[in-house]
Amino acid sequence: MADLRVKINTLELANPVMTASGTFGYGVEFSDFIDLERLGGIIVKGTTLNRREGNPYPRMAETPSGMLNAVGLQNKGVDYFIEHIYPDIKNIQTNMIVNVSGSDIESYVKTAEAINELDKIPAIELNISCPNVKQGGMAFGVSAKDASEVVSAVRKVYKKTLIVKLSPNVTDIAEIAKAVEDSGADSVSLINTLLGMAIDAERRRPVLSTITGGMSGAAVKPIALRMVWQVAKAVKIPVIGLGGIMNARDAIEFMLAGATAVQIGTANFIDPTVTIKVIDGINEYLDRHGFKSVTEIIGALEC
Repeated sequence: MADLRVKINTLELANPVMTASGTFGYGVEFSDFIDLERLGGIIVKGTTLNRREGNPYPRMAETPSGMLNAVGLQNKGVDYFIEHIYPDIKNIQTNMIVNVSGSDIESYVKTAEAINELDKIPAIELNISCPNVKQGGMAFGVSAKDASEVVSAVRKVYKKTLIVKLSPNVTDIAEIAKAVEDSGADSVSLINTLLGMAIDAERRRPVLSTITGGMSGAAVKPIALRMVWQVAKAVKIPVIGLGGIMNARDAIEFMLAGATAVQIGTANFIDPTVTIKVIDGINEYLDRHGFKSVTEIIGALEC
């Protein structure tokens, strides 16, 4: 069996397979299907400073080879997470990582500061695809300047591993990645969902209540793979790849493109055991090709 261990800054993962925020709940929801402690890490659903009710229904729609969602970061806020969720997940023996979202820099900072005090949470994933309400709703992650500002502010209060999740809805994702690296990010994860929409032709109305939503699933993989490859060449910090990973072969392709680790998202809705299958599939690939460590395939694409 090959050595599957990888490192994200000082964060040690038993293997490179993690779950994507918003697709795996808080982890405990999947405990009947898999051994959670076999995963390299679990990124729990987005957490905000205050309670959010999310968007009106309908807020999910199936699309060819994918899905749209407009859930709207529904959660009960960071205080509820600390009091009610954290006690249930803190003893799971894997890296429990909290996805942090906000509507302005202050809310990001306060949420990150609160989570920094939790001993058993070794990292956060900063979701900068959220709309900046003080800038007219434009996402932090589409501007290098705004991305840099929010990451710099969070870096001042957050002392553990800081992963920044990048939006694909930009002209130059490598520029954004370099900006957050320079501002103190320990790693970047990409891609977040692509902006899409679905229409009900019979009713002549949008399918989603919000008209547009985030597209994920197998259909986005070629775009995600290209962006991971671009970013891995542009930054020195570890890259975490996600977007359309449905099986071990997909995960291996992301690692060949330069990803140190991967996240599995939409595939969890189709097969709740997919993460374990991907771990086993990566190991089988390494053994078959004679690799002793998974680190040997990171960025090993021959162009």
